[in-house]
Amino acid sequence: MHSRYATNRTEVTLNISGDDLPAKSGLAGLSLKHHIHRPMHKLESKSDIIRGFSPAWFNVTMGTGAIANLVYSFPYTCRPLEYIGMAIGLFNIVVYLACFAMFTARLIKYCDMSDILLHPQHSMSLGTIPMGLCTVVSGLVTMLSRYNAAWIPVFALVLWCIVVVASVLCSLIVPFVVITHQKYTLESMSAILLLPVVPNVVAASTGGGVASVFSGSSATTIILVSYALWGMGVFLAMMLIAAYLIRLVLYKLPPKEAMASAFIPLGPLGQSSYGIQVLGTQALRVLPTSLPQVQQVGNILFTLGFIVGLLLWAAALWWFVHATCSAIYTLVHERVPFNLGWWALIFPTGTVVFSTNTLRATTGYTFFRVLGAVLTTGLAVLWAYVLVSTIMCAWSGELFKPSNVTRLELADSNDSSESDEYQEVFGEAARAPLAESPASGAATIMVDPARAV
Repeated sequence: MHSRYATNRTEVTLNISGDDLPAKSGLAGLSLKHHIHRPMHKLESKSDIIRGFSPAWFNVTMGTGAIANLVYSFPYTCRPLEYIGMAIGLFNIVVYLACFAMFTARLIKYCDMSDILLHPQHSMSLGTIPMGLCTVVSGLVTMLSRYNAAWIPVFALVLWCIVVVASVLCSLIVPFVVITHQKYTLESMSAILLLPVVPNVVAASTGGGVASVFSGSSATTIILVSYALWGMGVFLAMMLIAAYLIRLVLYKLPPKEAMASAFIPLGPLGQSSYGIQVLGTQALRVLPTSLPQVQQVGNILFTLGFIVGLLLWAAALWWFVHATCSAIYTLVHERVPFNLGWWALIFPTGTVVFSTNTLRATTGYTFFRVLGAVLTTGLAVLWAYVLVSTIMCAWSGELFKPSNVTRLELADSNDSSESDEYQEVFGEAARAPLAESPASGAATIMVDPARAV
């Protein structure tokens, strides 16, 4: 079949009943539900499920894992909530494995890692892969360590080592690609530039949890590596947050599609506060005996952890209020379409709750307990809404549309139920949406012959 091109938009009208159409054309069975109600109806090909699977999907595991840990460790002891948290944690493991399998399948089938690295959005989302795994490791340590199974600490340590390697590589490679190949202006700058460097901070916080189930030299090594990761991530993140704040002052709020990105700076702020407190607690427990040459280092690090953690928590609280007001302002003035970026509302806010709960454990203040309970409840409700919206948009195929490269002519793209003659005659009309005419019952399809038919 030869490609044909035209200069004007063409309108094709089809009778949905199919009474006047030849049977062999395959149009007799055409119906609106074929285009609207069938799963993945917004995709041109089922192959787009893999082709359009971006690393941004790991945001789902980050948010879900954070909610699992928060529900499990709710400030007010409630046994049923612990079981709910464990169930959500198990669901998070399934989601992570599914996302990892889909993303691996994409890389194997299309070998487009270079395209992802050069893409200004997808390359940033590579940092969500180790951060999603961090939530799995934290869940294993928090929820299963009480069962005294010998394999849990070892398995958690192995996964954490994988997280450390992936986080460091991401924080080195992606910023280098940004500097050398991608083009940005201050106006086009987005908070997603934080995503490649934040994994180091998240890995450091997770390291504090992993160290809690070890002792001696193993715990000491984990703590020291975690402190190094914390320093590697926090100071880079602070510089980027300062640049992003300048961008907001000069060019105002980001576009409505990127509304949720205003919450991303909460991640490094809240997580660094939580991480430095957890590491201080473990340093107080381990270092006085493992490093006798510096007897007071444990007390010093614990004190610094509390003070620095409190200061960072205050900064995170300011940004949380600012981001919330920005989101409300955008929602009031514009209709914001749903996308995977909405998951940026969950994990960054969850880090602030983690920090709040840790301050409560250290100080015993009721204020932190109540605030942690309120934030956890509200975040769980928001998580449920975003999860349901994600499932609905994924069912329609909206979230799988390939956006980083020109449409490929895939070998397996001819998997639709229409006949070959129908595809040849109507081409793009087979994939265009139908607009039913209330007067005639016919359906009008707008076809752009500028695209190959």
